[in-house]
Parts: sequence; structure tokens; C-alpha cells
Amino acid sequence: MNDAYIAAVVQMTSRAEVAANLAQAAALIAAAAGAGARLVALPENFSFLGRREQDKLTVAETDGDGPLQDFLANAAHRHGIHLVGGTIPLRGGDPRRVRAACLLYGPDGQRLARYDKMHLFDVSVAGGHEHYHESASIEPGDEPMVVETALGRLGLAVCYDLRFPELFRTLQAQGADVLAVPSAFTESTGAAHWHLLCRTRAVENLCYLLAPGQGGQHDNGRRTYGHSLIASPWADVLAECADAEPGIAYARVDTASLQDIRARFPALTHRRL
Repeated sequence: MNDAYIAAVVQMTSRAEVAANLAQAAALIAAAAGAGARLVALPENFSFLGRREQDKLTVAETDGDGPLQDFLANAAHRHGIHLVGGTIPLRGGDPRRVRAACLLYGPDGQRLARYDKMHLFDVSVAGGHEHYHESASIEPGDEPMVVETALGRLGLAVCYDLRFPELFRTLQAQGADVLAVPSAFTESTGAAHWHLLCRTRAVENLCYLLAPGQGGQHDNGRRTYGHSLIASPWADVLAECADAEPGIAYARVDTASLQDIRARFPALTHRRL
């Protein structure tokens, strides 16, 4: 396991054209790898953010086969990186819905893990003027995911999952040192809660947290918050995209330092419940 390495979170403004989104993602991945990042994380819906929720069914793939999965595998292999593939729509058991699947690929292009988003965003925000009903087009997952990699133990979650601390406690209990949370927070909820939730999930589990996000205006009229960031186990924001424009934030992940923090401040061993 590598004790220290550079991680990058990629911020995008994804739209309804898959080819344009993949071109944007490819350029940002290449830039991150060129800057020395060994772990690169893409945001939720990086490959497609349609005009209507049901549009994702038109680009959904079968698990293990399709151009979106090929893109991720090839990018990881080409640049010799670990790549967190945001989310892509994979077909599940319900023909009317997809799974929002977060896929992790290794430097050889082989898939290391799949996590299906568990908590779905069925809410009204901004004084009741914004309504979201993800469960109409997404089938929830039911299994947390922590995977052992050459860079350490990585736990996967997606966007709205951030509001459910029990999931992250489970990931930590399963050995996670780094948490990756591809997201697409709305502008209003992001301004209110994004930094608070990211820093809290990092410090309460004494983990690094990588939070790549969508930012800007999308074809469906939705505005996302951006501010993709990397938080330390001590809740410091180590790096952040300053606004809602496409970009990359980098930070050094040091798992040896992480273990030292956990040894000196053993809150995880003091739990009573």
C-alpha cells in the first residue's frame, strides 16, 4: 500500500450530450493525471445529465458492457490511475428504472468495485419551488462498498448519501481510510450544507473525504453548487474548486499520517453504542 499520494477531484458541468461530457471528462482526467494524481474521482452523472429524469434510461448500460464503462476502463489504463467513475446508469431489475452505479477502476483498467447509490433524493427544496423524485427513475442499492486497493481502503458513497451518517460509520467499520462521494448537490442545498456535511463525515470517521461535484447550469434548468473538495481526517478543507466552473482540486492523501491521528485521538475506539 502507498502511504502517500496525490488525489484529484474533478468538477464538471455535465449536459444531455454524452459525447461532449466524455470529452470534457477525458480532458480533465488527463490534466489530473498529468499533474501527478494517482487517484482521480469524477462527479455524479458525469457522463449524462438529461433534460428529464427518465432520459437516463436511454443511455443505460448492462453491467460490464457499454461505452461508458469502456471509457472509464480505458481512461484508468491509459493514465495508470485509480479512477472513481462518478455514477453511470446501469440496468437493474426494474425496466422503468436504473441503478446509479459508482464504479472504481484500477491502473490496469480492471474494475475493482461497484457501489449503487442507496439513498435517493425525493425532496422539495428552495421554499418548495424545486422538486426532485429520484426514485421514479432510480432503483436504490442496498450494499455498502469498501474496497482494498494499492492506495489503501476506499469507501464509496454518492451525493444524498452524505446525509446518512450510519452509512459512513459502516464504511469506516469495514476499514475505509478514504471516502469518495461523487455528487451533484443543488445550488441551494449546497450553499446551506455541502461543506458542513463533507467536513463532518470526514472528522467523525477520521477519514479523508474526496467530494467531486457538478457545478453550474444544466440543460434541465437545474443549477448545481460545485465547490468540489478534499477534506482531511481533521476536517480541514485541503483543496477546493473555488466556484461552480469545471476544474480540478488536488490534495495529498497520507494514510500513514491518518493512522497516527487515529492512534493519538482514538475516538473511534471510544464508541459506546
